[in-house]
Amino acid sequence: MDIDTQRLSKHTSQRFNAELEDVRNRVLAMGGLVEQQVVDAVNAMVKGDVALAEQVITNDMKVNSMEVAIDEECTQVIARRQPTASDLRLIIAVIKTITDLERMGDQAERVARMAIHLAEQAVSARNNYYDEIRIMGNHVTAMVHDTLDAFARLDVEAALRVPRDDLAADRQYESIMRQQLTFIMEDPRSISHALDVMWAARALERIGDHSRNICEYIIYLVKGKDVRHVSIEEMEQAARAPR
Repeated sequence: MDIDTQRLSKHTSQRFNAELEDVRNRVLAMGGLVEQQVVDAVNAMVKGDVALAEQVITNDMKVNSMEVAIDEECTQVIARRQPTASDLRLIIAVIKTITDLERMGDQAERVARMAIHLAEQAVSARNNYYDEIRIMGNHVTAMVHDTLDAFARLDVEAALRVPRDDLAADRQYESIMRQQLTFIMEDPRSISHALDVMWAARALERIGDHSRNICEYIIYLVKGKDVRHVSIEEMEQAARAPR
């Protein structure tokens, strides 16, 4: 290989690496917006803040636009570069990740809509309705943050912690469901309020599921192993096994 060819190859490689890094950074930017959407949606519900809830609903369009833009960039990278091996895994992981992030945004919007509905009603037992939602919301928000941190650092061990956190989110969801059913049985007038809370809790539970999905993509990206649809123990064993 002559000097000019070496320079061209190095230049092309540098440009390709820059494109891949730009894709990763855009995913993290989208993730940061989604994380804020979840925080704002939970706060809107707990505080009865209609203006904040409406902001969440408006910002969901930004999340959708970011998904479309990143997806298009990934398509162009595949067409131009025809990536292989780890580069191809990165593009695949990114495409799957932004799909889950967009769905997280949709679930945050759902929480915001429930917040508006509840704020428009006279809820006398606000603490009874919202304490557990606040606790679950904080837990799920931390899951989203940890997931994005694991993606940024490509940290498999950090990614492995999120599925176990998801089990805790599932238990919190079940607790809220039991609590709201008790309210309904004690006072049928609470049915409308309780159903809104249950829908919000379901949305938060789904955000936890999407966080787990993204962590599975991180393991696939780093280790080249598909750990979807397996137990947590099998996931941990596969992720920690030598390549």
